[in-house]
Amino acid sequence: MREIKAAQITAAVRQLCIEANRVLPQDLEACIRCAAEKETSSLGKAILSDLCGNMDAARELQIPVCQDTGMAVIFAEIGQEVHIQGDFEQAVNEGVRQGYVEGLLRCSVVADPIRRGNTGDNTPAVLHTRLVEGDKLTLMVAPKGFGSENMSRIKMFTPSASLDDIVGFVVETARIAGSNPCPPMVLGVGIGGDFEKCALLAKMALCRPVSEPNPDPFYAELEQRMLDEVNALGVGPQGFGGDTTALCVHIEPFPTHIAGLPVAVNVGCHVTRHKMITI
Repeated sequence: MREIKAAQITAAVRQLCIEANRVLPQDLEACIRCAAEKETSSLGKAILSDLCGNMDAARELQIPVCQDTGMAVIFAEIGQEVHIQGDFEQAVNEGVRQGYVEGLLRCSVVADPIRRGNTGDNTPAVLHTRLVEGDKLTLMVAPKGFGSENMSRIKMFTPSASLDDIVGFVVETARIAGSNPCPPMVLGVGIGGDFEKCALLAKMALCRPVSEPNPDPFYAELEQRMLDEVNALGVGPQGFGGDTTALCVHIEPFPTHIAGLPVAVNVGCHVTRHKMITI
């Protein structure tokens, strides 16, 4: 049995919150720079160039790449041979508190969804935990801004739905979103499970590296089809028109009930952030 102290978890989450908000994943940054080179719209190209300049400035000045530093979504994989000394959830939230307050990140969480009231430290986090084999603890922090989150959708299709129906729902979601999620977007698509599992799959899809298509050729081809049709909308960078409405589409499938075919689309902006560490 391996011991991991709560203080180690707090320190790791603190640093992940700060780093995830300041520097985008390398493959996502490369994707944006590539889109800037290929964009045929002069205005779209100029906007993408500005986004690249913004990434450079954030890295150089050590400031957030976006003013909306998001709600902290944390995925934790806990090895079965790990014993955590202390309260795990409390340690995670303390890390978020330190990261957002000491890292001078915007605190955007309210204590109650109806009565509101800012918590002042961006806690509590949205925490997803999974028990896995081994003696390691893996933490991923994925700050999620709500300009994009608000444009996400879920639909409980029946098994009679066709591939065209599913693709149409994803494309419709991007069309309705328009400029609101600060395109170019990253789209996470969950297919299967039940109502809440489907939404979680879509969120997890946003955390897959943009350079990695689904390992199943069927779903990889479907991802590309969705991406092509979304980009054909012409929404373009920041909604001003162009070829680059989305940078990538990722699908995460899961077994489902014989009577159902749930589909969720979690919309991410061009700063779809995540940072991971294994302790």
